[in-house]
Amino acid sequence: MSVAPTLALHSFPAERRARQRFPLVLAVEYKLLGKSERSGWGKTCNISSTGVLFEVTEKQPFAGSIEVMVSWPCLLDNTCALKLVMKGRVVRSEDGGVAIESRQHEFRTAGPAQAKRRHIKLQNWNP
Repeated sequence: MSVAPTLALHSFPAERRARQRFPLVLAVEYKLLGKSERSGWGKTCNISSTGVLFEVTEKQPFAGSIEVMVSWPCLLDNTCALKLVMKGRVVRSEDGGVAIESRQHEFRTAGPAQAKRRHIKLQNWNP
């Protein structure tokens, strides 16, 4: 009788995401585009190069095209706030979380006053 250890083959769920997600909590503003145009703000849960998952307090469903503006944690030249603007579509909306797939993204300057306002909004976040 052999005493050699046997290896059991375990079935682990495969990671299906194409890009790594980073668990960043940042202030976010959004604008749904099209017929049901509305806007609001929330905070990110995680972000990748192809999308973002963020939390909102409103209970209305999200669907369709969306523009998301994320307050970036770094300043340009240590003075000017930046925002990451992503345009894309809502791929999931449930339990106060909204996931979008980005089709276009760019960094924009937001100015020194914007950084302070967004930091205050994030500190006062209470879903």
